[in-house]
Amino acid sequence: MSPSRRSFITSAAAAGLAATGLPRTLSELIPLGSPDPEDRFTRSAPPLDGYDPWIEVNPSHLLGNAREIGRVTEGRPIMAVIKNNGYGLGLERVGVVLDRAPEVAGLGVVRVDEAVRLRDAGVRKPILLLTRAADSEIREMVRLNVRLSPYSDGDGDRLEDLSQELQRPVPVHLYLDTGMSRLGMPYHRALPWIADLIRRPGIRVEGTFMGFTEDSEFDREQLRRFNELASEARDEGLPLGRLHAASTTHVTFMPEAYLDMVRPGLMLFGAQASGGREAGVLDLTPALRVRARVLRVERIRPGDTVSYGRRYEATDHTWVATIPLGHSDGYPRQAVEGCRVLIGDRTYPVIGAVSASHCIVEIGPEQTVRQGEIATLMGPDHPDIHPNELAEQASRSVYDILMHLSPGLPGREWDGADPAEARTG
Repeated sequence: MSPSRRSFITSAAAAGLAATGLPRTLSELIPLGSPDPEDRFTRSAPPLDGYDPWIEVNPSHLLGNAREIGRVTEGRPIMAVIKNNGYGLGLERVGVVLDRAPEVAGLGVVRVDEAVRLRDAGVRKPILLLTRAADSEIREMVRLNVRLSPYSDGDGDRLEDLSQELQRPVPVHLYLDTGMSRLGMPYHRALPWIADLIRRPGIRVEGTFMGFTEDSEFDREQLRRFNELASEARDEGLPLGRLHAASTTHVTFMPEAYLDMVRPGLMLFGAQASGGREAGVLDLTPALRVRARVLRVERIRPGDTVSYGRRYEATDHTWVATIPLGHSDGYPRQAVEGCRVLIGDRTYPVIGAVSASHCIVEIGPEQTVRQGEIATLMGPDHPDIHPNELAEQASRSVYDILMHLSPGLPGREWDGADPAEARTG
């Protein structure tokens, strides 16, 4: 991070803490000897024969999913939402790849820090901050060519003052609330507010957007409200820029919401909205693998139990394998309800209880797995470990499955040949 960006973040944080008596400097906030937070996503994966778990990200799959979304949406530009650690794959990892996708017009984030980190990683396309930036942050956001999302009554004056200070227009996407009641200017009183912002010379409106509740019936009412307001604005000569509303769910099931640009997140990484695989609208490929090497293989006896709570009891002699990845890494505790793990060319059921750092799979009466073999817990290599299948078996949302992957899991790229085919004894 450049000194100006580091000082921007540090000074903004210090300003907010000054009156509280809490630590105000970066050295106070992060004790000496602590890992640099900027290294969270850049640490290399463990050695190819190491036992620490890791994530693999496939750039070709990311780019292929962007192409598939472009095909289905008939060439509409994509605002690629990569919030919350790039849906578990790593913000910088996916941001740098999607920055070069011709279908992607820009990247959407929900934290100021995410926008800064993308610029530091070399991302050049427009970035849209899908939330509010503090007064201490907006100057740096504009300097970094980050689009702001105004939605409050006082934002016109706030942005006009900033424009005069910087001596250039401030690019924005207007955020409208059509029924989500989370963020956005309420649609029923938005028209005069829109007119005020558009007529200010220091504000350049590049787009206007909304968010759906994902209640299928109410979503249609939300879209009707949005389109009606956009029509009223056009009748008054108010250009709204690109209109966008469709998230992953709506790219799959609501073509009328495509408008001028689509705003998917989850599907870029190869997972589908609920019901999306059955609908067969898009041909997507998971762009990640979650992996670790088998730590221990042992034959247990009839009556032996496995893991905390002794929820699994062997009825016969059987082999089990321990994998060093658990719920602290984001693997769901509910995996014991039907999830499977790929080792070699077969999948094996998760048994016992998933602990913080380990899970255990049942191999069966024959030793078909060896210590040191790679176990893939999620990825495109078998239907049993597809992210959506994992979510279904664990009775979780696939959004939860991906977004709860630990940012501490190191990563490596994988494109073509498997980078970790070698077995160890």
